[in-house]
Amino acid sequence: MELFWILLFSGVYPLTWGQGVYGPAYAQIVHSGAACNVKDDNISERIYTIKEGDTLVLQCIVKGHPRPQVRWTKTAGSASDKFQETSIYNETLRIEGIQRVQGGRYYCKADNGVGVAAIKSIRVDVQYLDTPVLTVHQTISDVRGSYYQEKTVFLRCTVNSNPPARFIWKRGNMLIEQSKDNGVDIYEPLYTQGETKVLKLKNLRPKDFADYTCQVSVRNVCNIEDKSVTFKLTNATTPPMIRLSVNDTVVVDPGQDVLITCEVTAGFPLPTVMWTRYPGPLPLSAQVRGANLFLRAVTPADAGFYNCTAVNNVGNPARKNVNLVVRTMTNLTFQITPDSNKDSETIQMGRDLKLSCHVDATPQDKVNYTWYKNGAPVFNSDSLILLRSDPDMAPGTSSLEIVDMKFRDLATYSCVANFPGSRVQELRVDVNISQNSVSPPMLTVPPGGQVVNVREGGNVDLVCLADGKPRPPVLWSRTEKDLLMPSGKPIVETPDGRLRLKNVSRDMMGAYRCQTAPYNGLNIKRREAQVQLNVQYPPILDPVFQDVHSRNYQMVTLRCAVQRSNPPRLTDIRWLRNGDFIRMPMPDMKETPELKFKLEPSSNGSYECRVSNSAGTSTCTFNVSAQPYNAEFYFDTPNPVRILKGNNYSYNVQWTQRDPEATDRIIGYWINIRKNKQALLSKQIDLKGKEPEKGVLISHTISDLRIPLSYEIRLAPITIYSIGDYVSRIIQYSEPYTYPRPSDHVCGFEDERICGFSQDRSDVFDWTRQNHLTQNPKRSANTGPETDRSGTKEGYYMYIEASRPRVQGDKARLLSPLFNVSSVRGPKGSGRVPYCVSFYYHMKGKHIGILNVLLRVRSIASVDSVVWSKSGHQGPDWKKAFFDISPSGPFQIVFEGIRGPSFEGDIAIDDVSITTGKCKQENTVASAGKTVLIGGSHSLPLASWLTFGLSCFLSLLYR
Repeated sequence: MELFWILLFSGVYPLTWGQGVYGPAYAQIVHSGAACNVKDDNISERIYTIKEGDTLVLQCIVKGHPRPQVRWTKTAGSASDKFQETSIYNETLRIEGIQRVQGGRYYCKADNGVGVAAIKSIRVDVQYLDTPVLTVHQTISDVRGSYYQEKTVFLRCTVNSNPPARFIWKRGNMLIEQSKDNGVDIYEPLYTQGETKVLKLKNLRPKDFADYTCQVSVRNVCNIEDKSVTFKLTNATTPPMIRLSVNDTVVVDPGQDVLITCEVTAGFPLPTVMWTRYPGPLPLSAQVRGANLFLRAVTPADAGFYNCTAVNNVGNPARKNVNLVVRTMTNLTFQITPDSNKDSETIQMGRDLKLSCHVDATPQDKVNYTWYKNGAPVFNSDSLILLRSDPDMAPGTSSLEIVDMKFRDLATYSCVANFPGSRVQELRVDVNISQNSVSPPMLTVPPGGQVVNVREGGNVDLVCLADGKPRPPVLWSRTEKDLLMPSGKPIVETPDGRLRLKNVSRDMMGAYRCQTAPYNGLNIKRREAQVQLNVQYPPILDPVFQDVHSRNYQMVTLRCAVQRSNPPRLTDIRWLRNGDFIRMPMPDMKETPELKFKLEPSSNGSYECRVSNSAGTSTCTFNVSAQPYNAEFYFDTPNPVRILKGNNYSYNVQWTQRDPEATDRIIGYWINIRKNKQALLSKQIDLKGKEPEKGVLISHTISDLRIPLSYEIRLAPITIYSIGDYVSRIIQYSEPYTYPRPSDHVCGFEDERICGFSQDRSDVFDWTRQNHLTQNPKRSANTGPETDRSGTKEGYYMYIEASRPRVQGDKARLLSPLFNVSSVRGPKGSGRVPYCVSFYYHMKGKHIGILNVLLRVRSIASVDSVVWSKSGHQGPDWKKAFFDISPSGPFQIVFEGIRGPSFEGDIAIDDVSITTGKCKQENTVASAGKTVLIGGSHSLPLASWLTFGLSCFLSLLYR
């Protein structure tokens, strides 16, 4: 492909200069997803209505230079300022299968660091309609002193919907109207907010035994169809009743199988039985077979409340709960409590002594404790008192009190905990009571262990040595009560007093408390100590990396500031260039490291400042260069695309130069154009002595680009010494909207916005945008075009698909934008302005239906009239059609495709234009490889399109 350069305006140089364009961000939200409706409410907030399950697509159109960064956030509603979801950094927000909980207010924030960030919002309203739920409630009351009973039935219909649903009641197929039937009453209960309607059948009559239907509707909003539910009311209608095969609480051993049956004892219609569990779902091993719940080889994780619910929509559901308890027993501990009345910490003859035993078990109250003295069971006596549940200790603790201790009481005491009749293994602890076997604990920190130093990332032990008989465990915690241990727990137990910390970070630094545990030893006042953890880390420097650009032969100063350091004393400062040490006098360790030098072509490169303390070394890196800063593409060019002959277009590329005065004078730019990573053109742009200015636009026009292809543009500034880095952007062919007046632009549907055309929501199906590359490989081979009108496989067109589920007579309508022509005057002697409508059509296939073009004129009521029509097979080629219209007011052009008798009936259109003036005659019209004569054509004056395009772009941007 050959490309060449053209001048944007007449002059000597192939580029132009503009005014300063640096400015704050501007944002606007537009939609391109499956919206039902987009409107503005009374406070000028945009409301986007969408059906649940459809795809939400919001695009934040931004302007501003430099290019703003876009951030999407969401709040739950107008009363909440807290963001409920993770922010999305992208201009387009896309949510597939949107759910009702995702409705709310969405914010687009655009920020480029210049001025105040731009924020726009749009409220997303998700529309839905669930299947209604119908429940029946009956009451029987005595009337006139119990002479007879009166039976009343309430049919309650509830539905979740947005917007609120409309309710319709039917008996059989007949609509129930309260005004025509004294035996019924229809009302909305209080506090139901439109979600419920009740049909009351008073003093039940024989004809009231029938099928009742509750139909709900949201009036076809978002094409949501009505939904309904039916209930058969009979003499036998009764609410459900159930009973369980087990007691309310079931206690089992681990590994046992559990079978629970939920028997339905009453209810018509036959109730449905469901099993649930709290907390959490049913175990994976659970098997539900009708009313039976089977749990095989239960574990402690299977414990919980199991709920059986029977529902037949009559009365209230019947519910029964079973509390399943799985026996467990762990962590048996003991305590030795000297005579608390005497404030004693040792065992003394003639004083009381208490031995306590506790096990963590489920169920706690079913644990049985047995005490032994020298292997023989202990029974209550005057000197030995057994307490199965000691009120002075933690719940579930058993104690043995020794009263007025004698030498005969010195012995080995054993505590055994078990579940009677259970297979859960019993636990046992032995305590030796003698004058030499029990002594108070002591807690010490080894010499030098009060302050422990460790480098960040290393491992360390904090040590508190406990002594005593028996030796108790040591409990560790942070001295600051709000801080947790590194494990995430408030307290950590260590059997030997050594707390091991791995991969230490600076947030672990601080004081740690160690204490003796009150169990597995003497239950007396706790001993405690403290250990200070000091985490050492290398210096924290600023900047970590900096890009320094300067003119050649000027002085450059590099500074590396030390923000924090532990220890704070620095041990070494060194400067390197491209990895080699720079010889210089020994720097002052108390001052900010600094390097000054004259920048020369040979001194460009990477500079490092390495600052060290005893914990390590950190580095500041400077990339020093006389290379110019990057160019910054300008993305807000009005109408950058211009249509050329031969299915080509030109693109006006604009950019600014970042800090042009920071380096040597910029004399030009290298510009490369690539397609699919293949270079098409590389050329130098000469500035001819004019220097770029900060924030001032530079423009260049690229010509003979192929519609609808996109290209990559790469741009780099040039100085007399060096070339800057390349920056790239993608330029794309896009078609502007033709709103609000007709223009001379031909719409080829190459852009996803399809020139402002829209689908008619009152038809049966939609037109589809397609090209050769997006065709369904399983499409019908004998119908539809292979390429667009110009013969390119990349080119797009609009078509209707005649395959299933379409049937004969289905219609699809494509609407043009509304053209406002009320201010335009017609020729002399005429009050109406003529317009030429031109387009190409493709109607190949033996089942082709009808293609109609309608003129829709807006007035008090819209009026449609057929102005062009064609039916049946029209050959394999694209053909051109054109005709004149003279509308009486604002109008739209409607393309209506009607499906034929079978699937070989695809119809396509392309290159639509609506221009002012009558159609001009033309001898031939070029098509995809052939010439087909259909009728006249019209010219496309470029100046008219440019004027229209600018006004169109501005009107859309600031809507």
